[in-house]
Amino acid sequence: MMDIQQIKYFLTLADELHFWNTSEKVGITQSALSRQIMALESELNLKLFYRDKRNVKLTATGMFLKDKWQAELINLDIIQQQALQIHLGECGTLKLAYPDSLSSAVLPDMISKISSVFPKLKIELLQLAYEEEEESLKNYKIDMLFSRDINHSPFINSKKLSTENLCLVVPEDHDFKTSDDISNANLSAQKFILTYGGLNSSYATLIKKVFAHYDIDSESYISCQFGSTIMPLIRKRLGVSILPQSYDLNNATGVRFISLPFYTDLYINWRKDDPNIIIKNVLNLI
Repeated sequence: MMDIQQIKYFLTLADELHFWNTSEKVGITQSALSRQIMALESELNLKLFYRDKRNVKLTATGMFLKDKWQAELINLDIIQQQALQIHLGECGTLKLAYPDSLSSAVLPDMISKISSVFPKLKIELLQLAYEEEEESLKNYKIDMLFSRDINHSPFINSKKLSTENLCLVVPEDHDFKTSDDISNANLSAQKFILTYGGLNSSYATLIKKVFAHYDIDSESYISCQFGSTIMPLIRKRLGVSILPQSYDLNNATGVRFISLPFYTDLYINWRKDDPNIIIKNVLNLI
């Protein structure tokens, strides 16, 4: 049966048009090369070369197949190289979900690091509602997930990446300048703009702890799905909020971040026993 090696022998002979030179080049004897070419012609039921004791010339059919097979082998080499890169986790697609607080801070640095090491890797970034995160990971809708919560599912691994302060975010001209200006009385008079990150999320739990610490009502004046929506509202003096410090890493203007004695963690989550080598490579980078 015709194979790739036979086609390579044919293409080399089609270039050299000389059996001895070709046999030297491909590393087989002239008689073995002749048998390979004859077997190829027999299987195809086509004459590929005119040959006598002194000359070897391509037939019209041989010239046609030379052009076609050269192009096909180039494509095959490209496909094999791409397959190897996928096997090594150097290319393919990584679907990565992230919380809003990461979008203007840590995320760009992480993506830059991944892209510099694996420039052919396609990265799809998604933002999900808190309630969708775990199921999306379990159901292979995403490959990895940055989150503020450690995941306790038996099917998911979590790795802690960092810890940061929660901050009270106020308009730039607000009376609160430092944490010393914050008291139970004056904080309870503020209108809060908060994200609704899920009733069971670590963010919701932390907000409850902050409000309990200052003995104030935990109801919000305005609720938003993403923290990035909150920033312009604060800038318009529509209220104050409690957000991770990383929102300030984008050099936010018109607002002030005041650190609070509360902290939030950042985790990376992925499916246990997932054979995807891309995930392993990314985990080694972050």
